[in-house]
Amino acid sequence: MTETAHPDDTAPTAPDSFVQVRKVLARTLGIEDREAELRPETELLGELPELDSLAVVELASALEEHFDIVIDDDDFTGEVFETLGSLAAFVSGRR
Repeated sequence: MTETAHPDDTAPTAPDSFVQVRKVLARTLGIEDREAELRPETELLGELPELDSLAVVELASALEEHFDIVIDDDDFTGEVFETLGSLAAFVSGRR
């Protein structure tokens, strides 16, 4: 017997994860006005001036809280934070 899950009870699909990660990123960096412009291929580190080292820590904390995940110190890599898509894939893999 399969249980019918409510939308809030299910892990987000990859596209939904991307949308949620993009929303958390935009809110954390204070760039909500540019949120719709952010694509999976949007480069993060070195490209978004708002994403400095302190903002990376704030973003990780916001993602942990929003998705109920843990981001270890070892996860703070250039590969994970290379693009918005790579960050969304990382978060989706943690769920």
